[in-house]
Amino acid sequence: MLQDKQINHRKHYFIKKSFQVKLILKFCILLLVGVIFSTALLFLFSQDTLTSSFEQSRLQIRSTGFAILPSVILTNLITLGVVALATIVITLFVSHRIAGPLFRFEKELKKIGQGDLTKKVMLRQKDQMTDMAESLNEMVSSLHNKLALIQKDVEQLRNVASKQQASTELTEALTKLDRRITESFRI
Repeated sequence: MLQDKQINHRKHYFIKKSFQVKLILKFCILLLVGVIFSTALLFLFSQDTLTSSFEQSRLQIRSTGFAILPSVILTNLITLGVVALATIVITLFVSHRIAGPLFRFEKELKKIGQGDLTKKVMLRQKDQMTDMAESLNEMVSSLHNKLALIQKDVEQLRNVASKQQASTELTEALTKLDRRITESFRI
């Protein structure tokens, strides 16, 4: 279920730190591999050409790959730094939209697992997995309703048993069943 009425802003962007840091590092490593691969290809493809340049008033002729390699490395390092910074920021914000709901699911599922069938997973409108949260809330609501019906049936059976003066064993068993439902679940 979405929080439509209240705009909820998270104060911390690192919610699931290990998940988010690993994701950012993987993207940065992928970026680094791309830069190294690009530099190697440029160097390889320019090996069969020659370049002339003037250095300290001398004409120098050498392989294009070796002539441009320092400039390519410097350019790629600057590009790597800028793009890595942008990648970190973008990945942090994107992972925040995923890690936040995961954190919320973990908290609420623990409570639901302990028997609290009044819990609902509330996500922000722009978060990922809102459909999953709605499905989970529908499931918990369905379980809540089914358990309430079972509890109502047990109560009716207990009332019938006490009116018809059924065996005390049956009445006690129904009371025990009702107590187990009440102690195990919050409905």
